Amino acid sequence: MNQKKIQLGGTARSPEDVIALKKLGLQFAEVPIADRNRFSLNKERFLALKKALGIYYLCHGPREGDPNDMEGLERVYLPKVMDTLKIMPGLDMKLLTIHLWLDPRFVKREVIDYKIGFLKRVTERAKHAGITVCLENLSENAVDYAGVFEAVGGLGLTLDLGHAQLLSEKNTSFDLMERFPGRIKHVHLHDNRGGNSPEHDLHLPVGEGVIDFPEIFMKLKKIGYRRTITLELRPVEIRKCLAHVKELLRILVD
Repeated sequence: MNQKKIQLGGTARSPEDVIALKKLGLQFAEVPIADRNRFSLNKERFLALKKALGIYYLCHGPREGDPNDMEGLERVYLPKVMDTLKIMPGLDMKLLTIHLWLDPRFVKREVIDYKIGFLKRVTERAKHAGITVCLENLSENAVDYAGVFEAVGGLGLTLDLGHAQLLSEKNTSFDLMERFPGRIKHVHLHDNRGGNSPEHDLHLPVGEGVIDFPEIFMKLKKIGYRRTITLELRPVEIRKCLAHVKELLRILVD
């Protein structure tokens, strides 16, 4: 994976999506693995396409379920994440993005403390496999993450620009970039019209919502971001906005 220049990819929920992303000229596919057994049915095809197309993969892990259910997180979610870490080396996946909600407006303090320990265990396991674990921002702000990054040294941040527009008057990506520039190892790109609930996380093609992407990309340039960006859209939606996204990328290199 060449990190000297921006690498653009898309979400691939199936082998067919991988083919479509390659035809669009993208460099990588971010593959969601929600269930180890289900994914194993297509693993060999994903591997064959990686070799045939010269594309590489990043991984998006399973979702956590009830964010305040510590028993469920320990008994169900943690094993799923650990299973995902076992799958990744076989596909040469070097980066794992996971959801773990840490917003104190919605998640109990004792659960947040448990989740910090959870992240320590996952990042330690990942380190032995040469995998970077990135926490994806949901509705959290920079203050919410201060204690988390202080406690979990090897943890990265997947900066989701769409999520940062929700439950906040100002897109929270600006404060996250200002406070944790070195933690940002990956970016998710999609649009929405703002809002205060998960239903407003529309994942629109870039340019169809209200997010001020030129200002955000100027800030990405300021912090020297030169890594991967996933268009979290279906291939047909990526096609609609790809030219616009490439114009945004010029901000980072001009």
